[in-house]
Amino acid sequence: MTAALSLDTAAPRIPLWLKLVYTAFMAVLVPVYLYYYGWTNFLYFCDVALILTLIAVWKENALLVSMGAVGIIVPQIIWVIDFVATAIGLPVVHMTAYMFNASTSLFLRGLSLFHGWLPFLLIYLTMKLGYDRRALVAWTVLAWVLILICFLFMPPPNPNAGLTPVNINYVFGFNDATAQTWMPAWAWVIGMIVVMPIVFFLPVHVLFSRWMPKAPVQAAK
Repeated sequence: MTAALSLDTAAPRIPLWLKLVYTAFMAVLVPVYLYYYGWTNFLYFCDVALILTLIAVWKENALLVSMGAVGIIVPQIIWVIDFVATAIGLPVVHMTAYMFNASTSLFLRGLSLFHGWLPFLLIYLTMKLGYDRRALVAWTVLAWVLILICFLFMPPPNPNAGLTPVNINYVFGFNDATAQTWMPAWAWVIGMIVVMPIVFFLPVHVLFSRWMPKAPVQAAK
């Protein structure tokens, strides 16, 4: 069988209703997150993917969709697994514990459910627009920039941070209350820079390159 399907690009490939619903969601999420969390919250990989997707659905830009897919599908599927496991009392990696924190607004936790549906939306959008193979390099470079910004300039773990984003993208370890002590901080960051593309980004790139339609050149501009 062929490595990729072909696409008909003669007509719009993303339904208007989906563009409008997604835009309405973002019109709520962005100001709410700015008010409660501040602009630094949008340095998280998942929030960057949200913004890229908003641009992509209107421009029908395969590269932006592909970047979001490469960057967050694996971590967000882990989020989904941990969310379901935590809901039944068997947390896996504790990354969704905040979703069950009664002291946090139910509305804010409801908005955060995008972590659960965004990876599946990106899979659908990639099927519609095609996979742009430049996404692996593009997202990897973007991720490296975000990692360095968060490590050099953003707040480290803090048990009393409240809603203020700390330890953004886990650049100080997996715990938002205390930094990891397994290795020097610089070694942890270098490890992220080396390991994340291999463990999280490359598998999606390989699978999508094999099974997803190839993005037409004009759709990737």
